[in-house]
Amino acid sequence: MGRILIKDIYLDGKQSDILIEGNRISKIADKIEDKFTDATIIDGKGKAAIPGFANMHTHAAMTMMRGGKEDEKLQRWLSAIWSMEKHLDDEIVYWGTRLACLEMIKTGTTLFNDQYFYIDSAVKAASEMGVRGVHSYVFLDLNNKEMIEPQREKCIQEYENSKSWGDMNSFAVGVHALYSVSEENIVWAFEFAKKHGLKVHIHLAETYQELMECKGKNKCTPVEYFNSLGVISPDLIAAHCVWLSPNDIEILGRNGVNIAHNIKSNLKLASGLNFKFKELSDAGANVCLGTDGTASNNNLDMLDTMQITALVQKAWRNDPAAIPLPELMRSATYNGYKALGLDGGRIKEGALADLSIIDIDNYKFTPNINFAANLVYSANSYCIKTVICNGRIVMKDRYVEGEDEIVAQVRKLYKKLLV
Repeated sequence: MGRILIKDIYLDGKQSDILIEGNRISKIADKIEDKFTDATIIDGKGKAAIPGFANMHTHAAMTMMRGGKEDEKLQRWLSAIWSMEKHLDDEIVYWGTRLACLEMIKTGTTLFNDQYFYIDSAVKAASEMGVRGVHSYVFLDLNNKEMIEPQREKCIQEYENSKSWGDMNSFAVGVHALYSVSEENIVWAFEFAKKHGLKVHIHLAETYQELMECKGKNKCTPVEYFNSLGVISPDLIAAHCVWLSPNDIEILGRNGVNIAHNIKSNLKLASGLNFKFKELSDAGANVCLGTDGTASNNNLDMLDTMQITALVQKAWRNDPAAIPLPELMRSATYNGYKALGLDGGRIKEGALADLSIIDIDNYKFTPNINFAANLVYSANSYCIKTVICNGRIVMKDRYVEGEDEIVAQVRKLYKKLLV
């Protein structure tokens, strides 16, 4: 990695220069002298810089299943998806993850928090594409006692393998959900994560059915159940969290839990829309955004996610000020990096050089009275022209190296899942 100098770019309401050295933003100033013979110069005129997005909940290789099962409620949808997943292999996950990374790069995402299978193949794909990934080994035993010990052994093995992944990818523990993992493995997984300083990535309080089944079986909510096991902590990344009581919100906030809100998936699967964004934030939770997988979304576009998040919050609360633009932007960028313990998601000196360059010299940004409003409510991801991740240009003028091969391979392989 060398130097990148971005000249005359719109940043925080004014024209600035941004110098990237190695994988960090080293200097931001009105003018930076172009004295570096080895620097890549980017002309920022007519463009703006934003932090890279952090997609805090997805199942990357499910790009292979885009459109595979539509118009079904979650449990029936899950059954169909699990039938397709029986045919997964390393090749499918590798190319499916490469396609996901291609889509995320094209839409400005530089960090994704994944929960899926064959994670060594996913890591290989993410590494080759040049984006940051956190990859969870997924506990999913369906309360089958015979699966408990093998899943623990596999988790240990994958964790040991992860020590050779390098700095751009890291290992986490995944617990699929309360209804799909035995209590023995839930407790073991959280203890293993705590012992090794790992994040835990779970689906939590996603549906009304999950809530009612937990109340019937355990006489408490899913959040209260996990709390009774002593596993709620700031290292928890909880996806969805739609069906929450005031006590649930207090528990999650008090423990500084990271919440990944996935509005488009929730709407599409009719899981719920009254996500308590403000209440969770006010209570102390770190609210982030995610897309979920493309089998339920059906895209990985964080700009799309931001717009729908904001509109739904305004609508169901009957409050146009429900989620201010600066807070919305933080939830899609800085909050995700913070949740994963990374110094990124912001364009500041010393921060990781993960950012996107936006074309604002077009009708979508005219007039540019409020850049953030234009970005979220007027533009779409096609305005994202160049993406830099870890100080490396991974997309330039909307071209990503190898994209034609990725599309061709997925078109060939996806049929293996439809057997």
